[in-house]
Amino acid sequence: MEKDLNQEAMLNDIVSRLPAFGKERGNLIPILQMIHERHAFLHPDAIKMVGEYLEMAECEVYGVATFYNQFRFHPPGKHPIKVCLGTACHVRGSDIILENFERKLEIHEGETTPDLEFSIERVACVGCCALAPVAVVDETLHGHMAPSKVEGLILGFEIEKEKEEREKRRHESGQS
Repeated sequence: MEKDLNQEAMLNDIVSRLPAFGKERGNLIPILQMIHERHAFLHPDAIKMVGEYLEMAECEVYGVATFYNQFRFHPPGKHPIKVCLGTACHVRGSDIILENFERKLEIHEGETTPDLEFSIERVACVGCCALAPVAVVDETLHGHMAPSKVEGLILGFEIEKEKEEREKRRHESGQS
């Protein structure tokens, strides 16, 4: 139910902002950028809406959006994970780090876990080559990543979530 309300609010926001753009095809990328900037991903209904607004086929809008790697097609997780695959990180095994995150979270790069807790993204470089391989979780940089550290990072978030849920239940039962 909450998802539906969020989706409806997102689509209403987009509809209210489209008139600021002319209906020329040249406005496609600026419109997609506006949507992505405000909502962090391009929902299929938003792509359809943009196609209708610009009188373009939905597949054309999607084709342009998928051409550029700046656009996401899944909502980002509460805890975004970015794995650097720049040269220094790649040479030191960042592809194995990425595979470990994918295996542990049971999603692929570019996807979000069903509970919307985590998303995984590959990035070209985070500028910390001396710490390679590097992953950024939330906004925290983790250098000298090893496959064993992946499990520990995810486990830390799971433990924290369990603590919060216990605390919430304790708080709710204390007020009843």
